[in-house]
Amino acid sequence: MKLPKLFKIDIYIIRKFLGTFFYSIALIISIATVFDISENLDEFISKDAPLNAIVFDYYLNFIPYFANLFSALFTFIAVIYFTSKLAYNSEIIAILSSGVSFHRLIRPYMIGAFIIAVFSYVLGNFIIPPANKKRVDFRNTYINTNYRGLEQNIHRQLSPGTYIYMKTYNTSNDVGHKFTIEKFDDGKLVSKLSADYIKWDRENKKWEINNYVIRDIDGYKESITTGTKIDTTLNMSPEDYRVVKNLVETLALPRLNKEIRDMQLRGVNSTEYEIEKHKRRAQPFSAFILTLIGASLASRKVKGGLGLHLGLGILISFSYIMFMQISTVFALSGTVPPSIAVWIPNVFFGALAGYLYKQASR
Repeated sequence: MKLPKLFKIDIYIIRKFLGTFFYSIALIISIATVFDISENLDEFISKDAPLNAIVFDYYLNFIPYFANLFSALFTFIAVIYFTSKLAYNSEIIAILSSGVSFHRLIRPYMIGAFIIAVFSYVLGNFIIPPANKKRVDFRNTYINTNYRGLEQNIHRQLSPGTYIYMKTYNTSNDVGHKFTIEKFDDGKLVSKLSADYIKWDRENKKWEINNYVIRDIDGYKESITTGTKIDTTLNMSPEDYRVVKNLVETLALPRLNKEIRDMQLRGVNSTEYEIEKHKRRAQPFSAFILTLIGASLASRKVKGGLGLHLGLGILISFSYIMFMQISTVFALSGTVPPSIAVWIPNVFFGALAGYLYKQASR
């Protein structure tokens, strides 16, 4: 496939677009870093956080995370800002007067959006998640509480037809109380194990089932086996019950997909993970939508000048963010599937982009 030829005007617009984008990102990151330091300084001091860990484990990974998180927002603001300046310097009028159509004018904008979208997708799915592990570990060690100590009323599906239940699970010593395993064949219960407690043997990497009773059911026949302790392997590990805050942010795309499949197999609610997966897809795509909206709004002179364009840009940006948060709440509550909820803002604002583009091209 032959790539479109870039002219000086294309390179000029792309350079303006990307230059303004990276400048605005750098500015907001500097401000955010200062605020984050002031907010967490007491925690750093009180918990004796090492300086090299603060700089290299936390803030060195905080910067790319924060930049990617708000890349779509600052794509929009960058487009609004530099396009308004072009319009009020009569550069866009000169371009259109030379015979260039509005449709042709938008091409370098889309190329710039494509570059940002590719970087955002690669960073968000493959590079930032491993780097986030150090940042999240630092926060869990020096700022947040790492694990919830006690899980209650746990139901899991270990494999098709095999289910476990624990009344409580203590993550500090890896002990689960009132443990049961039920096995079904064609919807009929064929075996049930009940035990006082189950404990993870860290040395042998096995589960110890203590004070157990096993009921084997074959039609109308039933046999009972009892014992004090049995070692076994199960399709679960202590990490399944340790809820690390922001764990989903540390998973690269292949690992995230695997976690979703494993959670669905075990019967665990994977909504949060699915939302993260679809967000990582929807965010890069939003760069095209918000770029088209920004270029369509700011390409014409209006009363109020640059201030009006920036005001409209900020209003639409926050509307987009609010819409995304509301749709995420619906997904978490189970009202709307994550695959639909996360993409609703892009669909709505995509329609708005199409309308504004049609009006601007007249």
